[in-house]
Amino acid sequence: MPTPYTNKRKRKSSALSPPGKRPSMGVEPMKKDKAAAKRKAELKALASLPDADIDTRAIPEVTDWHGAVRGKFYRPVKEPISIRVDADVLAWFRAQGEKYQSRINEALREYMHQHQRRA
Repeated sequence: MPTPYTNKRKRKSSALSPPGKRPSMGVEPMKKDKAAAKRKAELKALASLPDADIDTRAIPEVTDWHGAVRGKFYRPVKEPISIRVDADVLAWFRAQGEKYQSRINEALREYMHQHQRRA
C-alpha cells in the first residue's frame, strides 16, 4: 500500500541502464584530400624561402592607407575572473547599455596604458 509520500511513477528502464557503447555504423575514416596535401606542401615550401628570394614585383604597392584600422583583428586572450566592484560603479557601467564588461575592460586597459607610460 503506497503512502501519500511515495513516488507512484515508475522509472524508465533505460534510466537505470549503464551507458553502452554505440554500435559501429560501418563508416570508414575520411580519406585525406590530395589537393589539401598539395596546398600544405606548397605553403611549407613558401614558408622556408628567405624573404629576399620572394618576387613581389607583381604585387602593387599600397600608397593610400586612408581608412586603414590598426589592430582590427587583434583579439587578446580573455581570462574569466571574479572581481568585487562597488555597486554604484557596476550600476553606472550597466546603465550604459549592453557589453558593460567590455567597457570595464576598456577602462582598465586605458588605466594600465596611462600608468605604463609613467614608469
